[in-house]
Amino acid sequence: MSSTTTSTSSRHRKTLQLVLVVVAALVLVGNFVLKSLGDDVAPAEGAEGSALATLETLTVQDAADDAGYDRESDFGTAWQDVDDNGCDTRNDMLQRDLEDFELSAGDTCQVASGTLDDPYTGATIEFERGPRSGDVQIDHVVALKNAWITGAADWDKDKRVQIANDPLNLVASDGPANMGKGAKDAAQWLPDNQAYRCEYVARQIAVKAKYGLWVTPAERDAMTDVLTTCPSEPLPAS
Repeated sequence: MSSTTTSTSSRHRKTLQLVLVVVAALVLVGNFVLKSLGDDVAPAEGAEGSALATLETLTVQDAADDAGYDRESDFGTAWQDVDDNGCDTRNDMLQRDLEDFELSAGDTCQVASGTLDDPYTGATIEFERGPRSGDVQIDHVVALKNAWITGAADWDKDKRVQIANDPLNLVASDGPANMGKGAKDAAQWLPDNQAYRCEYVARQIAVKAKYGLWVTPAERDAMTDVLTTCPSEPLPAS
């Protein structure tokens, strides 16, 4: 190989090395700029009337002690006919949330069958009254025990019965998912169906705002994390 060829190859290598160094430097500068911009970006803010904006109005404090809590004596037996329409709350909610429901023969209230597009799991559940009635349960979106430790312990019995039967705080759901949720708040449990999480958290906030319940710091943070992905999520009305 001639000295001219060797010199040319050497220059090419040096040029390539220089290009690589410049590219690496640009990448580092770009990452720094993006990080700086990210640090300056304010968290999403909810529009007026949105769940996120309403969350910011709720009192934030630690949960109270659950001493003395008793579901039936504190919130009444399940289920009652608080709206005096002749149907208990469970059947009211089944009629609201099931598709193609049918009533038991000769009954104007009792739901015998229907189809639930379960919001918690995303599954379709065929409801049939009988041994497998528990496949579909009516969930208290803000669990009654959670309500107790975030303000309801100080209420009178009538107000507790009201929240226990308020359609705003109720949703038909997959039985096992409801049992798995138990009394957990949003920091401890969210629906597996991620497409429903914004609506789920918005409903919890609507209930807490309506009844003057507070949220814990962890609960507030978890709700914020969900709603920053949907800052315009509205509060449900019922």
